[in-house]
Amino acid sequence: MPIDRRHLLGAGLIASLTIPTGSHSETRPTDSSEVMPLWPKGPAGDLNPARQEVAAPSGNTKRFVTGVSQPRLTIYRPQKPNGAAMLVIPGGGYRFVSIDNEGHEIARWLAAQGVTAFILTYRLPAEGWATPHLAPLADAQRAIRLIRHHHASYGVDPDRTGAIGFSAGGHLCASLATLFDHKAYEAVDTADALSARPALFAPIYPVISMAEGISHGGSRTNLLGAAPAENMVNQFSTDKQVGPATPPAFIVHSEDDGTVPVANALLLRDALKTHGIKVETHLFAEGGHGYGLNAPRAKWDDLFLSYARARGLFS
Repeated sequence: MPIDRRHLLGAGLIASLTIPTGSHSETRPTDSSEVMPLWPKGPAGDLNPARQEVAAPSGNTKRFVTGVSQPRLTIYRPQKPNGAAMLVIPGGGYRFVSIDNEGHEIARWLAAQGVTAFILTYRLPAEGWATPHLAPLADAQRAIRLIRHHHASYGVDPDRTGAIGFSAGGHLCASLATLFDHKAYEAVDTADALSARPALFAPIYPVISMAEGISHGGSRTNLLGAAPAENMVNQFSTDKQVGPATPPAFIVHSEDDGTVPVANALLLRDALKTHGIKVETHLFAEGGHGYGLNAPRAKWDDLFLSYARARGLFS
């Protein structure tokens, strides 16, 4: 039977995942072998150095990564680069990283459009970090700065570097866009003097609010703990962090999303409009959650390409 990411998110299951074998397995395209570690000496605040990274089910096209000790960027270079770069942030409820349908598949699609794509494999907050709520944000900030620092090597324009994220990765994408100047870590080299603000951000079926009853419960608990203080809830409710320097946004959600309520997208849209930030929002009647490039039928990916080209990000 197929593995349903929505079931994993809803039930909070990953460690006990049973992998189907046999004729149901699919052939996975070869992943890019070009990888850049985020932290030259490893990330700070590691309280669990014995953790082991696992990508399950191995050999499948829908892998879920846990145990991330060495956060990194996996780079997909286009055959005909247009100078644009996108940071790709997979989801997984801050419990795992949905590395294929919200990572490699997205990066291959972007590279086919001439965009240099950088997949972020980020630390998971509940896996033993000194400041768990800041670990994913630190990785995202560092990622944007490294892309800009090495822009000449990748043939990208630092001013045309955006971010796209899915589900909890959409929350991290929106956190990056609204908290880009929040000090999430101590500087380690000259790259950290650069801005972490993306040129635009695209949260796709995103978690936005950490408010109980609106947020995705698993994402909230994994990021902030079981009983977070009100100030923490507010700080990581990205709709409450929108300001005049927040970049323009492209938002996608489905009305029938049973995992992350569509209210999350609406909160972000309304906050952006209140602050005069340009936003394009697409709400689909059907689609559910966790679909990556595969749904809804009205193809959000084509809409995003038109949006990014119109804004001058993709030439």
